[in-house]
Amino acid sequence: MPDLQVEKRSTSGRRNRLSTTAKFPREVILIDQDPQAIPFDLRASEVGRAFLTRAADFLANEYVPKIERCLEKLDDQQIWWRPNQESNSIGNLILHLCGNSRQWIISGLGNNPDVRLRDQEFAQREVIARDQLLSHLRKTLAEVDAVLKDVNPQVLLEHRTIDILEAVFPVTEHFSMHTGQILLLTKLLTSSGLRFYEFEDGTPLLRVSSPSF
Repeated sequence: MPDLQVEKRSTSGRRNRLSTTAKFPREVILIDQDPQAIPFDLRASEVGRAFLTRAADFLANEYVPKIERCLEKLDDQQIWWRPNQESNSIGNLILHLCGNSRQWIISGLGNNPDVRLRDQEFAQREVIARDQLLSHLRKTLAEVDAVLKDVNPQVLLEHRTIDILEAVFPVTEHFSMHTGQILLLTKLLTSSGLRFYEFEDGTPLLRVSSPSF
């Protein structure tokens, strides 16, 4: 799939490009020296679409592959290990990420039934096998991706059941936070690095594959 590109043209004429291995349609925003030259509705629509695309890209192509790398290195007992009774296992965190994404995106924006049972995400003690847990995560993110692609960027600030912007941004940030916790727990459990990046000519290159939804 084509890369996501967000391109900013500065007053000096130089361009700064952010490019990822996104599996989503190419989105390019050109911010000219005089933004007023672009109709407001067009600017708002382009920015809105770029935001939604980038959010979906972070979820599917940044966070999920890193969680997958962690699960590859762990057995079922490690995935459900808790450092203490006040902390969560990696398994609990994955259930929580799926529940949060389903409540706010799949249900809140996609108008699907809200079947979330939040307390059970943390109360789960019985081991759910790694492959089953990973399948649940991928299925949830595939549904999230479908909903985000269907959101009209022109109504990003409109209020539906919930505010669209107030759903997408917190879910993305929330996913990032708990992904970091999963990475830390994995390093503690394995006493090894995760090698997400390799360097070529001093440039870090992400070395995790994106899931196929």
